[in-house]
Amino acid sequence: MNPERVIDNGRIGPVNAALVPRYAGPATFARLPRLDELPGGTGSADIVVAGVPFDTGVSYRPGARFGANHVRESSRLLRPFNPALNVSPFATAQVADAGDLAVNPFDIEAALQTVDEGVTALMADGARVVTIGGDHTIALPLLRANARRHGPVALLHFDAHLDTWDTYFGAAYTHGTPFRRAFEEGIIDTDAVCHVGTRGPLYGTADLDDDARFGFGIVTSADVFRLGVDAVVALLRERVGDRPLYVSVDIDVLDPAHAPGTGTPEAGGMTSRELLEILRGLRGMNLVGADVVEVSPPYDHAELTGVAAAHVVYDLISVMALGAGAAPGGPAYGEAGTTYGN
Repeated sequence: MNPERVIDNGRIGPVNAALVPRYAGPATFARLPRLDELPGGTGSADIVVAGVPFDTGVSYRPGARFGANHVRESSRLLRPFNPALNVSPFATAQVADAGDLAVNPFDIEAALQTVDEGVTALMADGARVVTIGGDHTIALPLLRANARRHGPVALLHFDAHLDTWDTYFGAAYTHGTPFRRAFEEGIIDTDAVCHVGTRGPLYGTADLDDDARFGFGIVTSADVFRLGVDAVVALLRERVGDRPLYVSVDIDVLDPAHAPGTGTPEAGGMTSRELLEILRGLRGMNLVGADVVEVSPPYDHAELTGVAAAHVVYDLISVMALGAGAAPGGPAYGEAGTTYGN
């Protein structure tokens, strides 16, 4: 094992930034070890980060196939202690980067099968998987893999859009259809599913009628603004309870001011602060899997979208590291007398 890596609580952590500059060396998520660097291989990881370089399901801007590595590069400045949740996630759980799944860029159904099989293999020894996309089509095989282990899962879907449409140009598998397919396949718990951050025009009222029929609640971005983060978190916690929970984050849930590098931007979105605070509010819930998708580097300037996505992944990992049953509260970030350096 590289002696420059941080070893904390017996777990292999990121490269030590005091020995190796953050901009140097290979880009794994948060500069964590590769999965094949762990002495016990796949079976010794508690949480695995995996990339899915796929954007064949997009309906507007392409480029999300490059999203995983962009988020990895944008994660170089992440640090081992998360004060917002009072946890050192890489010392509490063994986290590793599995690299990218080699998905077919020309055959969507073949790509979905590869994602399902790849994530199922990563989960085989009990690890939880956070994927970096890729477009939102990949949420369907990720839900299939998680439902195979846990049964139909609760779902919190952070997105500007519903993604419960039927087809595009006659195609059943696109980034706008995964949660309709998930409902049809019976892999989500329809008593515990909710969209968060939706906004913008629809094709008609039938979109909302169908969505309600599938069991989804809706918390719009305007609701987040009007109700506030704490009230939204309380609503989501009540809806999900202690069920196995899957979280799917389309980065376009953020306003384009915070995440310009995405495929289908919509004005009036959440701030990155609001999104992160809601995710932190899931502390203690039974988070079994997650994805962060639709990061399109060609449209990202100054790494705005990549940095936001990297912090989303980091907080999801932190919630997973805390585990189900952790106290929902936590100390305030930056209590008196505390300083945080670079």
